Amino acid sequence: MASTHSADSTAAATQLLDHPWEQADQARHRMPRQTRGGSPLLGVTATVAATLGAAGMTAAAPGPAAAAEPAVSAPDQAADSADPGLALFARIQQQADHRTAADEAARLAAAQEAEARRAAQAAVEATALALPTTGYTLGAQYGPGGHWAHLHTGLDFQAATGTPVTAVGNGTVTSAGWAGSYGYRIVETLPDGTEVWYCHLNRLAVTDGPVERGTVLGTVGATGSVTTPRLHLEIRPAGGAPVDPLGWLRSHGVQP
Repeated sequence: MASTHSADSTAAATQLLDHPWEQADQARHRMPRQTRGGSPLLGVTATVAATLGAAGMTAAAPGPAAAAEPAVSAPDQAADSADPGLALFARIQQQADHRTAADEAARLAAAQEAEARRAAQAAVEATALALPTTGYTLGAQYGPGGHWAHLHTGLDFQAATGTPVTAVGNGTVTSAGWAGSYGYRIVETLPDGTEVWYCHLNRLAVTDGPVERGTVLGTVGATGSVTTPRLHLEIRPAGGAPVDPLGWLRSHGVQP
């Protein structure tokens, strides 16, 4: 009995010493079997990585909306290359447009030139002068002599009593009435300040205000220091000393 028990113990010990891996293998095989894909954690990690990779590739890959757009050519160029008739029509239209623009520029230039001529003419007319009366003969002129003591300060237009006396230019009547030896007198001031004196009048038609060239101011008379009818005309630049009316009228294109 003792020998048998000893032999069994020896065999068990030998089995444990000689085959230790078998015990470990048996213990390993008692654990639940895993799939060949590895542990569940590794599988989830791999799945998430695969999902993220696919999403990244999808974002990086151009979708239908991001696809490259086809090159677009200019409609006119495409039409020209496709239809010579359209190209010819476009050239004709372009030339017509150029002609229209040139015509309009010429018309505008002509209108501006005409307006400039009208303005110049208006300026000339505004300063143009005329004779102060009609049906006259020239009497005493500017200078020494006559019934003046030392200097005849004007130009006499001898005419019948009642002959109209008219404004020599556009201006303003600034004085009208009795003026001693000058008789009835009207003073017209021109735009440049020159005073024109109309003296020895028989009647006054205008006493103040603006007048135009040719406006009837009064009539020829013999008032003041004269005994025969006449218009005594004096010219006083800037209202100062008198100058020769004959030379002044001629310098403005008026020939008495």
